[in-house]
Amino acid sequence: MRRPAAVSRPRLCFESFVAVTALLTGCALSPPVLQPAGQRAPPANPASAANPASAANPVVGGNAGRLLVDGPRTHKAMFDAMSRAHDHINIETYILDHSEVAERLATLLAAKVKDGVKVHVLYDSVGSVKTPKNYFDKLREAGIAVCEFNPVKRVDKVNNRNHRKILVVDGRVAFTGGINISETYASSSLRARAVQDQEKDKKSGWRDTHIAVEGPVVAQFQRVFLDDWALQDCGPWREAQFFPRLEPRGAMRMQLLRSEPGERSETHRALLSAIAHAKTRAWLTYGYFVPDPDSKQALVEAARRGVDVRLVLPGFSDFWAPVYAGRSHYEDLLSAGVRIYEWRDALLHAKTALIDSTWSSVGSTNVDWRSFVHNYEADVVVHDAAFTRELEQRFLLDVAAAKQIEAQAWADRSAGEKFKEWVARQWEYLL
Repeated sequence: MRRPAAVSRPRLCFESFVAVTALLTGCALSPPVLQPAGQRAPPANPASAANPASAANPVVGGNAGRLLVDGPRTHKAMFDAMSRAHDHINIETYILDHSEVAERLATLLAAKVKDGVKVHVLYDSVGSVKTPKNYFDKLREAGIAVCEFNPVKRVDKVNNRNHRKILVVDGRVAFTGGINISETYASSSLRARAVQDQEKDKKSGWRDTHIAVEGPVVAQFQRVFLDDWALQDCGPWREAQFFPRLEPRGAMRMQLLRSEPGERSETHRALLSAIAHAKTRAWLTYGYFVPDPDSKQALVEAARRGVDVRLVLPGFSDFWAPVYAGRSHYEDLLSAGVRIYEWRDALLHAKTALIDSTWSSVGSTNVDWRSFVHNYEADVVVHDAAFTRELEQRFLLDVAAAKQIEAQAWADRSAGEKFKEWVARQWEYLL
């Protein structure tokens, strides 16, 4: 199993731990032929295909969205927003590692508390496992409310992680996407590509995507944060104006999709519906791609009916198994006409999709079992032609920097590569 978003530290120890945990709790996978994958797949809801807006959060208009690419630009936008806070700051993240950016965050938040701003920080126990406890103690001493999501105490809960990345400032601006508060975003992916001989830049220049939003949809971000705070029994939050009156800030229609263990994944359902109704194209960029049967079938059927289906996927990762598990599906996808590109000059961690000309998504969810079944995730869907065009331009830049996988060359890959794919696929439910 893998951690769905991580820093450059090796993930093997964590993955081995959870795999052993799964074995001890009777959750290890049998080979697919013995335990049909469909029985474990994220529950589909065909009846909702004609009404994608039937999710818990409705589509709301009057929003503005700004696409943010890579860590430096995203962190700057987040810090700028927090520096202007006058009422509250709510942060929810998978990884909050002990790094230069985390120290800058601690300094900024402490200063805002002195100005009377109420600050809440919710971090995942596993994602931030290597962060010293005294870092969080320092935040608390500064008057910041800090809570650890799902502390690793119960074996039956260790597999359910909070993979969301949400920042809400004053209830008026919100951020989400794939970017953690981590040293892995010290430089941009552009620099990583430009200095390929420098391994440091390759490791700290991850290619990732985030979004900043303003308008009525921000209330949905706030609701998710407060629900998660309550779910963890983090204690009373500091009284603040969490839900101010939100005036229109633009013309974009948006909704925030949330996914939680044990419930139907709203993101999975919405993505399947969007692909099923695609008329011209379905362009997906995902840092981890280990598709469940429904997702794979949707992509294959779309390609076969003439939709331009393209996938930009990682050519390497911080843990080998998800890459090889995903590659075990390439042959079927390629034969159906899906075009696949691997990004190899820096680690690809983005999670975005664009369908036709007006539907796009940015968030924390990958196309894999971990996101659809095990994790807490959040993704914003944007119904807007201009935003989709901007995401399209970003996608084409990524395609230009990636290597296309050709069907014949893929069929001729070595037996050793095929064996790795077979091994990884046996555990794809936990990846």
